[in-house]
Amino acid sequence: MTGRKKATKLKERKPAQASPPQSASRKVITPNTIAGAGAKFGAFGQGGEDDILRTGSSAPQEAATHSLAKAIGMQVRELRRKLDLTGAELAEQAGISAGMLSKIENGAVSASIESLEALARALNVPITSFFQSYEDQRDCSYVRAGNGVVIERRGTKAGHQYQLLGHSISGDIVVEPYLITLTEEADPYDLFQHAGVEFIYQLTGKSLYRHADKIYTLSPGDALFFDATALHGPHELLELPMTYLSIIVYPRNTG
Repeated sequence: MTGRKKATKLKERKPAQASPPQSASRKVITPNTIAGAGAKFGAFGQGGEDDILRTGSSAPQEAATHSLAKAIGMQVRELRRKLDLTGAELAEQAGISAGMLSKIENGAVSASIESLEALARALNVPITSFFQSYEDQRDCSYVRAGNGVVIERRGTKAGHQYQLLGHSISGDIVVEPYLITLTEEADPYDLFQHAGVEFIYQLTGKSLYRHADKIYTLSPGDALFFDATALHGPHELLELPMTYLSIIVYPRNTG
């Protein structure tokens, strides 16, 4: 009787409003969701959702701002030296303090438009000249399908083929994206070790991949991100041929 009464009560309840179907295993992420997380953890600026729409990632925009300030400062210093002016002389001609000029040249501050205009007049150059070196450093590497540079990476073993898919020529970090193919002749090798971090995305085949003292199964669609200073590499090759993307990132001064 108790079970029947409960069932009756359930039938009398008003049905809840239907929700759009969602995959049980996938959480829907929206710009509002990301912006909310950014606001909570301080990952983004005051723009919230606008920051996400501008950057497409959670990378702080402050880094780009700092890079621009450094590029402008270097250009101001170079132009000043070409005119054989001291910092004090240029500061006086531009009507700003010597301390402020020093901060601008060292990229310690983001100079105002007014200050840049004053410096441009004093140096007799268009204000756009301050941005030249920054624009020159905006790298872009384009490699058509099948045209990656085949290289012999340090520690390369027989049957391990590396194609470098791009490169960075400036900045404080080096990014090396590889398409790695292990042929039928490949042997496992799990003693790779180098500076930086590495991201792996399995495309075809299957392997047991070692990182430090742990073993991970990698099938198509699986990803692994790790500290590359620990020993790592394919520990056991389960299905060959095998291909995966390997993206290595490390500070330029450790290359």
